[in-house]
Amino acid sequence: MSFVRKITVNLFLLMFLAVFSVSESWSQQVLNLEKALEYARQESPEIKKARLNLEQSRENLIARRASLKSGFRLNLTPIEYGHNRQYNDPLSEWYTTESLNSYGTFSVQQPIVMTDGVLTLSNSLRYQDSQSNSSFSGDPFKGFSNRISLNLDQPLFTYNRTKLELKELEYRLENSKIGYALQELSLERQVSQAFYQVYEAQMTLNTAREEFENRSQSVAIIRNKVEAGLVAKEELLQAELDLMTSRSNYQNQEVDLANLKDQFKQMLGMPLEEEVLLLGEVNVLPVDIELQKAMKLAVDNRLEIRQRKIDIETGQFELVRTNAMNEFKGNIGISVGLFGENEEFTGVFDKPTDNQNIGFSLEIPLWDWGEKKARMRAAKAAQKIREINLDDEKINISLTIRQVHRSLKNLLTQIDIAQKNLENARLTYEINLEKYKNGDLTSMDLNLYQNQLTQKKTSLTRARINYMLELLNMKIQTLYDFENQMSIVPDMSEY
Repeated sequence: MSFVRKITVNLFLLMFLAVFSVSESWSQQVLNLEKALEYARQESPEIKKARLNLEQSRENLIARRASLKSGFRLNLTPIEYGHNRQYNDPLSEWYTTESLNSYGTFSVQQPIVMTDGVLTLSNSLRYQDSQSNSSFSGDPFKGFSNRISLNLDQPLFTYNRTKLELKELEYRLENSKIGYALQELSLERQVSQAFYQVYEAQMTLNTAREEFENRSQSVAIIRNKVEAGLVAKEELLQAELDLMTSRSNYQNQEVDLANLKDQFKQMLGMPLEEEVLLLGEVNVLPVDIELQKAMKLAVDNRLEIRQRKIDIETGQFELVRTNAMNEFKGNIGISVGLFGENEEFTGVFDKPTDNQNIGFSLEIPLWDWGEKKARMRAAKAAQKIREINLDDEKINISLTIRQVHRSLKNLLTQIDIAQKNLENARLTYEINLEKYKNGDLTSMDLNLYQNQLTQKKTSLTRARINYMLELLNMKIQTLYDFENQMSIVPDMSEY
């Protein structure tokens, strides 16, 4: 009966451990590189800032375009009362005025984009009840007045500020779109590098675990030999010391992996408390890349070149603004309308009065002590720098492509060397392990072969990862996927 109870307890414990392990696995998120990139594109702090910057530029342009449509305004003053005692100098008398007013103005303002002028239609309606006890004042007035006017304010002999501002906002939006696309590409590189760094740490941890298990077996073998009197006890002490060192290295790798995972989660925008396990493949398939094709694709596709061209275009605007300093310019203002008044609202325009006004003004600079010429020279120098930056950008892109192309070829060679070194190290270890079991090799000698095998495993993993990252770098530098033979140039209309 006690045996059955013991079996039942053991089964219950096994079921509990199984359920607990399943619940633990549910709380752990398994990520491959594609899922990590998808998560980062949504939650990464850097991509969020780039997205907000893009939204800001877009909304600024929308707001400016909306401001160029007809603007409707209504200003109301429901009541205004005044009672004032004043002195009239010509008549040398004091008098009192009392007034009650209620008025409002409705206006429609229409900017004219083509000419940078403003056309305004306004209607002002007022009710007034006023009186004064001055000797020169007339009869008290109690009634309505209305003023309708059409006004044109038109700058002359100067540049169109509205068009220039609109174009600047359009370029700013395009620049933000490019910045967002570049941030996505940069994020892909950063996430891939961090992903493979964590993945390499996982592989290193597995290698450290294997090493620890191998040393544990070695200690067991030596202990049996010591008990049988085949080897000295000092060799067991050395093997146990090696085992402690291996356990310490294993624990250090666990700490390093945990730290790298936290940094990786921060980059993705993932809660630090969430557990992650990275799944990846580092099987390398060599890709044939033609250097001249890669250089041409990079110069044709790179968004940074478009950014430099936008800098040059906006630099032209700065030249226009600088040239307009202390400029000869004019302005014309035209106003036509009707004014009517009557004690009755319906009779306001029984006897209207025409109102016309036209004004023409000029601003003529006389002497600025060379300020404008100096500022123009500075602006032209800045523009020349932008043009040089464009040429340098093209050269730097070509240089980078050439370096990446050489690096890819070199990394393939390093992978071949690392694979052969690993095969030799594994074969050497297996041969010497048999020697060790037969008593023909000491534990210290076996330790050297074990360390060599561990290093070669790590070197091969690192060489493969370096090649995959450099291949990704070539894709980002050229905006072309050579593995799948397809362009990855971002569509600016999507942003």
